[in-house]
Amino acid sequence: MSSSIENIVKALGAKRFGDHNAQIDWILTDSRSLCFPEETLFFALKTKRNDGHKYIPDLYERGVRNFVVSELPENKEAYTAANFLQLANPLKGLQKLAEKHREQFLIPVVGITGSNGKTVVKEWLYQLLSPDRVVTRSPRSYNSQIGVPLSVWLMNEETQLAIFEAGISEMGEMEALQSIIRPTIGILTNIGGAHQENFFSVQEKCMEKLTLFKDCDVVIYDGDNELISNCVAKSMLTAREIAWSRTDIERPLYISRVTKKEDHTVIAYRYLNMDNTFCIPFIDDASIENVLNCLAACLYLMTPADQITERMARLEPIAMRLEVKEGKNNCLLINDSYNSD
Repeated sequence: MSSSIENIVKALGAKRFGDHNAQIDWILTDSRSLCFPEETLFFALKTKRNDGHKYIPDLYERGVRNFVVSELPENKEAYTAANFLQLANPLKGLQKLAEKHREQFLIPVVGITGSNGKTVVKEWLYQLLSPDRVVTRSPRSYNSQIGVPLSVWLMNEETQLAIFEAGISEMGEMEALQSIIRPTIGILTNIGGAHQENFFSVQEKCMEKLTLFKDCDVVIYDGDNELISNCVAKSMLTAREIAWSRTDIERPLYISRVTKKEDHTVIAYRYLNMDNTFCIPFIDDASIENVLNCLAACLYLMTPADQITERMARLEPIAMRLEVKEGKNNCLLINDSYNSD
């Protein structure tokens, strides 16, 4: 959605240098990803390894005219056609702008967090739900303090459903992501050892992740996972729960049978006293867990059972870490590049 530079200045409370009119459609933090310079607002972010301010001269040469900075260029008079919006913390400005953008939408928004499976669940939900509605989703695994606001900015007038993933590596990070995503549907994939070094315990990490769901209408999770169930109970969420289970027939979504074949898995389930069955073209436990989270979300969004069955059978694998590819001279290449964000 396009926004005028005047509205962005007001939203951010920024000090403006330059009085040129501009309509902003694109937000940029990585100079290598520039596509539409005239409609781009560049946030000069400082990280432990880099400083976005040093790319301003090159971006100006390439046609960018709007910049959010913490420090003005020493020779700012040379940028005669530029608007500089000065903030103490451009990252906080980026997040605040995404918050303001999110406030314009009264649509279902799915927020996904967990230690593993976030991107797979997001992409499979897109495959399952996009035939019926316009879906905006996080690119690749854009789930960080920078990636989430860039993802939310992609929502536009045509968006009918949004799916965003949220990742954290230390305490206190999820509150900012919750304010940006404001999910109505929450999915907790699982809790494992990833990024554990900054948390006192796995329980502490789980409670931090559940912060994402504090204002959700519904929360989806594995009801057979004792750790997650205990943390959900402690968090005192007001949301409805769809805790799927393979052992407890009283759960809202009961998985009555999981049968692994040679190249596919047959899954039978009961939801709202209705029994149905579908197949997925995967047999590994991680894919089964991920697809059950997707199933719960589809059922909550009232996707007809016959459509779920048809689309589950056509799910496509998502390229992830440790992807094996054929190389030259009878070699195998293992692609372990990470992180997409």
